[in-house]
Amino acid sequence: MSDASVIVLDRVSVAYGKQAALRDVSAKFPAGAVGLLGPNGAGKSTLLKALLGFIAPSNGRLEVLGMNVADRALDVRARLGYMPETDGHIPGMNAVTFVGYCGELAGLPSSDAMQRAHEVLYYVGLGEARYRNLETYSTGMKQRIKLAQALVHDPDLLFLDEPTNGMDPKGRDEMLELIRDLAKNKGINLILSSHLLPDVEFTCDHVVVLDKGQITTSGTIEALKGPAGRVFEVRVKGDLAPFIAALHAAGMEAHETDEDVMRVFVPGEVDGSGEDQRRICGIALQCRVQVRHLKASLPTLEDVFARAVGEA
Repeated sequence: MSDASVIVLDRVSVAYGKQAALRDVSAKFPAGAVGLLGPNGAGKSTLLKALLGFIAPSNGRLEVLGMNVADRALDVRARLGYMPETDGHIPGMNAVTFVGYCGELAGLPSSDAMQRAHEVLYYVGLGEARYRNLETYSTGMKQRIKLAQALVHDPDLLFLDEPTNGMDPKGRDEMLELIRDLAKNKGINLILSSHLLPDVEFTCDHVVVLDKGQITTSGTIEALKGPAGRVFEVRVKGDLAPFIAALHAAGMEAHETDEDVMRVFVPGEVDGSGEDQRRICGIALQCRVQVRHLKASLPTLEDVFARAVGEA
């Protein structure tokens, strides 16, 4: 490769008819674990499919592991492991036969493919269930089998598309531990496409944020979380709309969370005087809302995402 990046995008555009899915996208994905973030319809799955050579861009160049996808799509796919968002199991097969078959499709000899199938099924926690038919598997087990088939041929790069979809909390935590182990301990490069920010923050060091077919921000999570400024958790009683508008007018950023707590970002250097809290309370007083909770907080990936897609 020309640099340390595992993926290079140069002004890539993809359209479905008149609908643009990716628009003039340029980016570099470094080695390691990279989170691909974006709301539904942002273009995440389209980008992965274009990198796999399943979709031809209308213009631009895609390079994966130093190879031009347009010229060497089969070579690219031979070195990738792909865990798709949707199921692709073959009815009537048990798990070890299915994963071994996927290994053969990736170019492994039959005996090697079967040996690897047993190994990866134990690794993903399906060793005891490897002779069961796939139709009997729960949703969480089907997610694990998708990860197993993506790993069977020992790829150089993994694409994981919404890997925790439909999993219960325990299964989700176990899947994330597997992904973290692959990246941190096994040294496998991976791209994790997800709309679940905690999943990405737990497993990845870098992020690329897509919105409306364009990249809005990218970099290390720590660097993106750390611009000069302060973050506060705020809970108020009253009409939120004028309060948020007033915060924006005062140069602050504010967005609601899944809970009843608002996160407010105040740009500038930290002075520790409490002036920020007084300003927020003053704005609340002007808007006739009652502050029930106000405390300083640490920046999170959610704050980065909200600013990147314009929700702040």
